[in-house]
Amino acid sequence: MTRRIQDLGMMVSRWDTVDGMALHSRVSAGPAHPDAPPVVLVHGLAVSSRYMVPTARLLARDYQVYAPDLPGFGLSAKPRPALRLEALADVLARWMDVLGLKQAAFLGNSFGCQIIVSFALRHPERITAAVLQGPSVDRYRRTVWQQALGLLLDIRFEHPTQPLVLLRDYLRTGLRRLVQTARYALQDRVEDKLPFVGVPALVVHGERDPIVSQRWAEEVARLLPHGRLVVVPGGSHTMNYSMPLELVRVTHPFLQAHATIKQGA
Repeated sequence: MTRRIQDLGMMVSRWDTVDGMALHSRVSAGPAHPDAPPVVLVHGLAVSSRYMVPTARLLARDYQVYAPDLPGFGLSAKPRPALRLEALADVLARWMDVLGLKQAAFLGNSFGCQIIVSFALRHPERITAAVLQGPSVDRYRRTVWQQALGLLLDIRFEHPTQPLVLLRDYLRTGLRRLVQTARYALQDRVEDKLPFVGVPALVVHGERDPIVSQRWAEEVARLLPHGRLVVVPGGSHTMNYSMPLELVRVTHPFLQAHATIKQGA
C-alpha cells in the first residue's frame, strides 16, 4: 500500500509496507524525462532522508530519485533490536521490489556508504553504480571518541540549520538504537568488503571533513576495483545537505555515464 501525503517541491512523501514494517521514503514527483534512470539516496547514522532532500531536489531534474528512511530511522517503523548492516541492506532490496525497481544507482553519505557496500555484495545485480560521499568508518579513526570529536568539529563547516535537522532525527531514532547502530558501524570492516564491489564507484571527499580523513578517502578509492576519488575544496562531511550544488556538480557526470539500467536486467 502506498499513500502520498505531502508535496516537498520536486519530492513527495510515501509509505510502503516491507516485511510487515511501514517504511517512509521521499521520491521525486517527476523528472524532466520519463525514462530518466533511478538513483537511490541512502542516509547516514541515526538520521533520515530529510537531510538528503537538498541533493534529491537537484538530482530530480535528471533522475528518478528515491530516498528511503531505513528501518529504525526517520518516520519508518522502529524494529527491536536495531537491524545490522546486512539486514538493512536486505530490507533495502525488498523495498526496491515493492517499488518495482529492478536496478538503480546509489548515492550515500557516511554510514549510508557502508549500507551501499553491503548492498553491492549481497545484491550485486540490483546496483549499477555507487557514489560514496564521506564514507565511514575511517579505519584510522575507529573509536567512539574520535568519531564524536569529528562530529563536533564538523559543525563549523556545515549549514547553520543542519544541527537542528540532525537533532530532530536523533530524537526520533532514540539513544538505544543510536548506540546499537553506532556499534555495528564501528565493527564493520568495510575495508575488507571494498575489493569485492564490482560496480563503478565514485568516492567524494570534502577537503574539510574532520570525520573522514584524506588518507582514508584515498584508500577507499584505491580498494574499490572500479573506484576513483574526487576531493571537493572546502567540502564538509555532509555535503548532501550543506553543499548540494557542489556535490551534484561532481557526481552528475559520473551518474550520467553509469546510472543507466543494464540491458536484460
